[in-house]
Amino acid sequence: MTAFERREAQGEWGGRSGRLAWELRSVNHRYLEIQPRLPEALRSLEPSVRERVRGQLARGKVECQLRFAADPGGAGGLEVDWDRVDALARIAAEIGARFGDAAQPASTAEILRYPGVIGEPAADPEPLQEAALALLDEALAGLRAHRAREGERLAEHIRSRAEAAQATVAQLAAGREQLQERLRERLTARLAGLPEPSDPGRLEQELAYIAQRVDIDEELERLQAHLQEVLRLLEAAEPVGRRLDFLMQELNREANTVASKSSHVEGSNAALELKVLIEQMREQIQNVE
Repeated sequence: MTAFERREAQGEWGGRSGRLAWELRSVNHRYLEIQPRLPEALRSLEPSVRERVRGQLARGKVECQLRFAADPGGAGGLEVDWDRVDALARIAAEIGARFGDAAQPASTAEILRYPGVIGEPAADPEPLQEAALALLDEALAGLRAHRAREGERLAEHIRSRAEAAQATVAQLAAGREQLQERLRERLTARLAGLPEPSDPGRLEQELAYIAQRVDIDEELERLQAHLQEVLRLLEAAEPVGRRLDFLMQELNREANTVASKSSHVEGSNAALELKVLIEQMREQIQNVE
């Protein structure tokens, strides 16, 4: 199910100040696929990010992008390792004393280029990590709310199709007696055209055979049961996408059987309408968690 959520936070965490920002994007997917995109300084959070997303979502391809922009000149600025600078100066003086005029004093630029002389101040990473995870929880709550609103719209769409399918199944059930009567009339008319009189017992046997071959009572019962289960699942609080997906397969199988057994235009049209409604539901259920 498609959704987007963005959450930001400005502050100072463990000696580092700046802005944290999460962007969560969710698109349709049969299973849950998580794609974290984290800055190098917070790369260690990936297992926790996956765990939190799995705890909130069941389906969808979810992209989780985190950005951290440190404040320039703030607590995240640069500092000089003066102990290292003093050690370099002392070493440079000793080398100059040993070689005399052959050694020139190190310049400021050369000292700054030496590894470890200048860098970012040491900071405790844990507060920043905790803040990032707390902000992720807020973003996930917003994403779930967005998906819930979309889910309500999808549920209404699926419910209307399921109810229309129930009406079609009821129409097929109501036409069973008329179908048997039509078969009797058709067979009687054909037998009346024969030069020899027909055997009434044989007529009843043929009618029973044809009625058994085109009987759809079991299929209609299963269709009604599956449609009732679809409507029940639409009211459930837990994720039901996969179960609905399975029910669509079963409904389609029963509808195909009904269509293959149909021996009149009205039944064929009703079976076709039923398959159309099932396909419309199936397309939307791909978006349901």
